[in-house]
Amino acid sequence: MDTTAQHGIAKEEPTGPAPRLTLSGVSKSFPGVRALHNVSLSLYPGQVTALIGENGAGKSTLVKIMTGIYQPDAGTISIDGQAVTLPSAHAAFGHGVTAIHQETVLFDDLSVAENIFLGHAPRTRLGTIDWRTMRKHAREVLDTMHAGHIDADARLKDLGIANKHLVAVARAMSIDAQIVIMDEPTAALSMKEIEELFLLIEFLKEERKAILFISHKFDEIYRIADRYTVFRDGEMVGQGLIKDAGQSQIVRMMVGRSVDHIFPQRKAEIGAPVLSVSGLSHPTEFSDIGFELHEGEILGFYGLVGAGRSEVMQAISGITRISGGTITLEGKVITPKSAADSIEAGIVYVPEERGKQGVVIGLPIFQNVSLPSLKRTSKSGLLRLSDEFALARSYTERLDLRASSLSQDVGTLSGGNQQKVVLGKWLAMNPKVMILDEPTRGIDIGAKAEIYGLMRALADAGVAVLMISSDMEEVIGVSDRIAVMHEGQISGILDKEQFSQENVLLLAVGKPAN
Repeated sequence: MDTTAQHGIAKEEPTGPAPRLTLSGVSKSFPGVRALHNVSLSLYPGQVTALIGENGAGKSTLVKIMTGIYQPDAGTISIDGQAVTLPSAHAAFGHGVTAIHQETVLFDDLSVAENIFLGHAPRTRLGTIDWRTMRKHAREVLDTMHAGHIDADARLKDLGIANKHLVAVARAMSIDAQIVIMDEPTAALSMKEIEELFLLIEFLKEERKAILFISHKFDEIYRIADRYTVFRDGEMVGQGLIKDAGQSQIVRMMVGRSVDHIFPQRKAEIGAPVLSVSGLSHPTEFSDIGFELHEGEILGFYGLVGAGRSEVMQAISGITRISGGTITLEGKVITPKSAADSIEAGIVYVPEERGKQGVVIGLPIFQNVSLPSLKRTSKSGLLRLSDEFALARSYTERLDLRASSLSQDVGTLSGGNQQKVVLGKWLAMNPKVMILDEPTRGIDIGAKAEIYGLMRALADAGVAVLMISSDMEEVIGVSDRIAVMHEGQISGILDKEQFSQENVLLLAVGKPAN
């Protein structure tokens, strides 16, 4: 069946350059899970192809096949018209395929030059590494990319995330990689760094590289992509030129339904103050923070990178110590000295780094959900497995978690489903205040709509919600009020009738709102 035509987007006639890389009929299964079924993908020289799909659609599996980490069960991979096998990451590298991930896979304790030429360093006649030539070539590659500000002798750990991405691209350029995979490369970048990355992508296009760009951000996709391919449930359901497809069409292909209203449309019923913060200060991160959070309210916190939003929330959550100020919960002053103190009081914190701080990789889903609730699932010091399963089932069903079973390792779940596990374990604590730090980062649009609906349902049930977000559209669409931070202080709090991108940005740079 022609799934492209089925979804109402005409299949383009092959014109222009031949594809640099083609995957055809690729399938991959794991025990109990069909990750990919008969998928196809083409990447063209000098063009960006956006790979779009919900978490769990099969995008990561495809990337691992393209980079030699996984072997397909069926299908063919062709590079420049010739069928190839990629039995290892080294083999893929040798065929000119390289990947730049959200978290760069480089070595912090090596120099920039060593990272660029790792595995293919120039050699002397005696077979030893030619350090002088390596540094020289590293500087040449960086200069070619307009990244000459990076010192080839600097340790990678001393660079920011954006410059680490540049080093990863320089590594690809050093082997003359023809196929560059970018997997959520902007997730941890500031707006300025994202613009710099887009300039780099334009440079790669001019160099005739074939680029696969994976992102959940439609503004980025429509900004830089030439083509798109959509996956859903491990199958390719559409492809074509990005200029011929509207966002609503692509979303419909992604989720199998229309998502007309991604943000909840209900009118909030705001109650009495639950959390009051006054004069909250930290020696280096923030000072004189004051605000009130009400029952049934979603208070958004916005600010540019380094504004201090997460640091404030970690202090309220007992993770870091404050140097002054008071935290009042339901009229009672609390002084949390640890995260356990805040949790006991009724304040829970859902961290931004869900893979490192939110879940315990290697443990099954049910144990991740029940971990903070061991008092409820044990008796006389012994854990009761049936109670753990019952607790986990109650909250994962409420969150529509997609998993083969509750015994599945949480590390095998998609980002969106991992986030649901994190939310589930803290919902089981019946919190009074829930702090969500970048709750939808790296999550597809369908899962975002579900998370937003859950946040509104929590607020409607009387939970007071604090949400940190770097997504302007999200913070305006979800919040009942918005607190904006600038250089460690709250520069203003906006009511609903004051919401506008202009006002939020003015406060974010330290200027008064209109």
